Amino acid sequence: MSKNYDPEVVNIVYASDDRFAEILGVSVVSLFDSSKDVKTINLFILDSGISAENKDRLAEVCNKYQRSLPVYIKAVDICSHLSMDVSVDRGSLSQYARLFISKDLPADMGRVLYMDCDIIVNDSIKKLWDTDLEGRTIGALMDAFSKYYRVNIDLEPNDIMFNSGVMLIDLDKWKQNNIEDKLIAFIKKHNGKIQQGDQGVLNAVLSRDTYCFEPKFNAVTIYFDFTYKEMMFYRKPPEFYTEQQVKEAVENPCIVHFTTSFLSKRPWMEGCKHKYVGLWMKYKNQSPWRDMPLWQNKKSEIFGKMPRFIMLPIASVCQVYLRPFKNYIKREK
Repeated sequence: MSKNYDPEVVNIVYASDDRFAEILGVSVVSLFDSSKDVKTINLFILDSGISAENKDRLAEVCNKYQRSLPVYIKAVDICSHLSMDVSVDRGSLSQYARLFISKDLPADMGRVLYMDCDIIVNDSIKKLWDTDLEGRTIGALMDAFSKYYRVNIDLEPNDIMFNSGVMLIDLDKWKQNNIEDKLIAFIKKHNGKIQQGDQGVLNAVLSRDTYCFEPKFNAVTIYFDFTYKEMMFYRKPPEFYTEQQVKEAVENPCIVHFTTSFLSKRPWMEGCKHKYVGLWMKYKNQSPWRDMPLWQNKKSEIFGKMPRFIMLPIASVCQVYLRPFKNYIKREK
C-alpha cells in the first residue's frame, strides 16, 4: 500500500463535460447511497465545461448525503497541451484529461480511484478501495481483446489489455515511475493516432504494471449481452477471467459499467433492456435530474435482429480481425 493510503478516506475522480453531467450525477448518487460505511469521500471532477446549473445540482447531491462538495479541476485540452492534433478513436477528447490525473490533485494524496461517468456503484466502494495492488501502479479490469489489438500499441501478443473506465491508482508509484511523461511520449511517437484513444495510451504504458482486479468491480456490458462461451468466441482474448468470475460479476456486481455495445442501449436511452437499467433509473429518480427525459437513440439494430448463430461469426470477424486492421492502416497513414 502507498505510504499515504488511508482506509477511512476514499478519493474519487470523474471526468465530464456538460452533456454527460446528468450521467455523472446519477453515478455520484449511487456512490454515496451505496457507500454509507465510508467515513470520508473526496470527490474531484475533471471539468470540460460543466454548466453552473449542473454544478448546483451536484452540490445538491453532496448536501443531501452530507458529503463535501466536489473539487473541480479544469480538464487538460490534450491538443493544446501537446500542440498537435490527437485523434479520437472512442468517446471524446475530454477523456484524455485523465492521463494527467496526478497534475492537480493534492501532493500528499497516495491513492485515487478514477471512474467513468457511465457507472453505478451497487455495493460499498470500500471493497475496491481496500484492494492490495501487489506493488503495481494501477488496478483495472482485464479486457477481452484479441492479440491483434496489441500489435497496434506496441504490446506483445499475451500482454494484458485493460478497461480504463475504473482504475485504482497508486499515485506515489505513478509519480515515481513518471507515467505522465511516458504517456505523452507515446502519443507523440504515434503522432496522436492511437487505437482506442486515451485507453490505448494507458494500455501501452501500463500493461505490465497493472493488477487485474475481480470483474465484479467493473461489470461491463459485454458480460450481459453474451454468454461466457459466446463472449470468448466473439472476442478471442489470449487470456481472460474464468466463467465463474464473470458469472459473479453479472449476479453480484460492485460496479456496473454501462459501456457501449452494438447489441444494446444504455440506460439513459429509450429502449434500454440492460439487466440493471432499473437500478440506474432508481438512482436517477433520487437525483436532481429526475425530470430529464431519456435520450433518443437511432442506433441501427441490424445485428440484434439476426439469429445469433449468424450474428456471432460476423461480429467476431469484425471485432477480432477487421477493426484492429483498420486501426493499423489509420496509424500508418
